[in-house]
Amino acid sequence: MQILSRALGRYFIATVCLAGALSVGAEPPPFRPPAVPLVTSDPYLSIWSDADHLTDDVTRHWTHHPHPLISLIRVDGATSRLMGNEPKDIPALPQVGLEVTPTRSIYNFEDSKVHVTMTFMTAALPYDLDILARPLTYITWKVWSVDGGSHAVTIYDSVSGLLTVNKPEEKVTWGREKAGRLIAMHIGTAQQPVLGSSGDDHRIDWGYAYLAAPSKKTQSVIGESQNFLKSYAEVGEIPAVDDGRKPRAASEDQPVMALKFDLGSVTAKSVSRHAMVAYDEVYSIKYFGQDLRPYWRRNGMTPAGLLEAAEKDYEKLTQRCEEFDRQLMADLTRVGGYRYARMAALAYRQCLASCGLAADPNKQPLLFTKENTSNGDIATVDVIFPMDPIFVLLSPALAKASLVPVLTYAASWHWKFPNAPHDLGTYPLAPGRDDGGEAMAVEESGNMLILCDAIAKDDGNANFVSPWWPQLTQWTKYLEQFGLDPEDQLCTDDFMGHLAHNANLSVKAILALAAYGDLCRMRGDAATADKYEKLARADAAHWVEAAGEGEHFKLAFDKTNSWSQKYNLVWDNILGLNIFPPDVAKKEIAYYKTVMQKYGVPLDSRTHLTKTDWSVWSATMAGSQQEFEEFTSPIYDYLNGTTKRMPLVDSYVTDKIDSDGMHARSVVGGLFIKMLTDPAAWKKWSAGDDTHPANWAPLPGPSK
Repeated sequence: MQILSRALGRYFIATVCLAGALSVGAEPPPFRPPAVPLVTSDPYLSIWSDADHLTDDVTRHWTHHPHPLISLIRVDGATSRLMGNEPKDIPALPQVGLEVTPTRSIYNFEDSKVHVTMTFMTAALPYDLDILARPLTYITWKVWSVDGGSHAVTIYDSVSGLLTVNKPEEKVTWGREKAGRLIAMHIGTAQQPVLGSSGDDHRIDWGYAYLAAPSKKTQSVIGESQNFLKSYAEVGEIPAVDDGRKPRAASEDQPVMALKFDLGSVTAKSVSRHAMVAYDEVYSIKYFGQDLRPYWRRNGMTPAGLLEAAEKDYEKLTQRCEEFDRQLMADLTRVGGYRYARMAALAYRQCLASCGLAADPNKQPLLFTKENTSNGDIATVDVIFPMDPIFVLLSPALAKASLVPVLTYAASWHWKFPNAPHDLGTYPLAPGRDDGGEAMAVEESGNMLILCDAIAKDDGNANFVSPWWPQLTQWTKYLEQFGLDPEDQLCTDDFMGHLAHNANLSVKAILALAAYGDLCRMRGDAATADKYEKLARADAAHWVEAAGEGEHFKLAFDKTNSWSQKYNLVWDNILGLNIFPPDVAKKEIAYYKTVMQKYGVPLDSRTHLTKTDWSVWSATMAGSQQEFEEFTSPIYDYLNGTTKRMPLVDSYVTDKIDSDGMHARSVVGGLFIKMLTDPAAWKKWSAGDDTHPANWAPLPGPSK
């Protein structure tokens, strides 16, 4: 117990330092993520630990299907588990700490002999798209002696062929790759139906998973998992020859790629080893009949080239990720508090891993959202809208890349409607819906106009939207006619059903008109800018009268004794539009305190269900950081205590700790919206992005 206490003490001290020593002597509250990101790059390479300890359960794809990553350690002839729950008869090395930062998940283990720090690092640096686009995660083991002695240490690591199949019975095959001085192995389906299927609860069944590591003092083998685990656990060895029985089902004598690292004699001076887990999708998106390469492949990069480049950059990227995490955590904590910073850190890699980054025919970036735990839609506008605060803050290039597929589609011969589209298809297939916008016409038109204005604020000009100005103008005219008092239609909270006269949706439409006027002013059209600012102000004044109900504002104009979160109002301040009187937000915030449940504010008076992203948006309207934390701390308490183990949810029931909902979605990028209320933080982070994509390719014309 003394050893464990000593290790925990060191862990918490390190945690304070890692968070940036933000308050001298202050110990951050403990946070137990409901699930921990391990290997996360896109919707298909998204592996999590859904447990308190890395050894409590098999590692899983975000859909909860097993995607086994296993690691064992052998110290002086005794084997322990570090990752995964196999072999079940092998004890786990005690886990004494866990910290999740934006780019890393850091586990600490310790017994009476050694301390192990195991780090999962995805170098998702938002201002470096070439690095961020790499579908690769580094796993690093750092081991040192804690008892003053010297210990013989080896480490085992394996990656399962289940990463490469949609269903376990699909057959896989495997082989090796020449990649400089690296050991590099790959595994993938025998059939390789590239971009041949789509859906929500769906895993990739094309392309190849890779496991690679420096060859020095490292052995490798491909074959049966249980055979390798038994051999390593009992005698510390793995077979020398790859299994030749292929292809076979991924579930039949589960084929894995395995490594054994020899760390030699480990003393108080730490010894490190690392491996790389990567995935080559070959093609990632089918975009109006075009098979698009992943962005990292746009200039002819091969998997071997990817692995060699990643190995060359390992030390440098480790330092860059540590510094990025340190600075971002410091700013998140300064702006929103300890709890907010930890929730945002957990959201960071999840947001990116819910999207695919492809290159268009002009080699420009296109970012495609996948609507996880819903219907699997691709490039859904009301998913992009809550997601994009993270990119408006950290990577304007990615914010643009998320909107371009929608803008280009709306400007093409496909789209014949006066409002913005809803989505482009089902991930990873984007043929366009051509369906009028899935009955969310006001919602999506308002979303696009507001985001375009936010990007223009980043750029300091409206040049980005110039190619699509006719579409923005058309959507504005639509909202001018139908936005003030929306007809019976869906909003982004479509799970609540249709609603006419939606007051929160009306707020969005009014602010979108003002945002269009703001864009006009940036383009030098003062007359049109004045027109829409005046119109938005008149509409806002009407809204205050129509929606007012004592000390709050209604859910819908015709529904008395009702209320809802007016989260759309947050953009009035962020964009500097100042269309609504300041006391509107003040009244709403004061009223939310009266209806708050144990784990947060419900979405509206019809339900106890809430949305994590929208709740943070509403909290951002609070008048002080202390008041902001009054609204966000209950969300933290839910995440910290929920019995439902899954990636960060964006919907749950505010009085039920055992509730669950939509999860593993990119909308949690919306948690970063609080940072946009701090001008210094916004300017600092957005200025770091010197990527300036332009000249996106048009869609193909009609087939003849």
